[in-house]
Amino acid sequence: MLGPLLFLLYTAELFDVVAECGLSAHTYADDTQVYLSVPNAEASTAVQRFAVCVGRIETWMGSNRLKLNADKTQVIWVGTRQQLSKVDIKELQLLSARVVFSDAVSDLGVTIDSQLNMSAHVAAVSRSCFFQLRQLRIIRDSLSLDAAKTLVNAFVGSRLDYCNSLLAGATGILLTKLQSIQNAAARLITRTRKFDSITPVLRDLHWLPIRRRIEFKIATLVYKCLNGLAPPYLADDCILVSTVPGRRHLRSADTRKLCVPSNNTNYGSRTFAVCGPTIWNGLPDDLRTVDDSLLTFRRKLKTYLFGV
Repeated sequence: MLGPLLFLLYTAELFDVVAECGLSAHTYADDTQVYLSVPNAEASTAVQRFAVCVGRIETWMGSNRLKLNADKTQVIWVGTRQQLSKVDIKELQLLSARVVFSDAVSDLGVTIDSQLNMSAHVAAVSRSCFFQLRQLRIIRDSLSLDAAKTLVNAFVGSRLDYCNSLLAGATGILLTKLQSIQNAAARLITRTRKFDSITPVLRDLHWLPIRRRIEFKIATLVYKCLNGLAPPYLADDCILVSTVPGRRHLRSADTRKLCVPSNNTNYGSRTFAVCGPTIWNGLPDDLRTVDDSLLTFRRKLKTYLFGV
């Protein structure tokens, strides 16, 4: 079998094939996403370009002893409700298969819906977590406190934390659904009654609430960007005020504040380029200037978020 580096070299030409068709692509191992952005009026043209690109990808894969499974290919329109209502193309001919556009698709374990409001993902996480909690409740009497913590963190906590930075800017209703999962998990571990206050229980377990966990993940990612521990495509979105000509004299330049790009859409405010600097700038000055280590920053950040 090929190692990671050889596999990357083996599949590097795939990006050239996609770029020649005027589209963009992201890959993770053998999972590939191809996408493009067009106005509503050019939807039919976009579908044709997409079909041509997939055809060229299949040709390239065939010449490299790989196989594209058209039956497992998912296609989705992404946009606002108003934009999607203007698109009437519901399916397309893709190689030997006819693919129907989906309302939600799975991308590396995250369910992406057509309006990017993450409701489908939260629903999927809720189903999975409550199923795990029901199974654990059956054997709870046979578990010690430490064993119960370990199992709940493994089967429930990991699902709540997986890619939770994508929930930045999500509605309060969605976050409340996830919070109810965390509350149920805490009650299961500690055997707290249903109507007892859950806040002291979460604090005893040293669990940040869902909203704070999201902020913790994003702030940590910004810290990594500023200290050379994150990929360049993320680090490029974190621009220190002190590095911008004309703004170096500002007081914020001395406290490692970041430039926040202007935006006037709900989607824009949820991007890492906006929500990352916004959350970072909201931290205390002494926390933003921590340069000891990532471990020290995470410890101080968690202590701060517990007190917010």
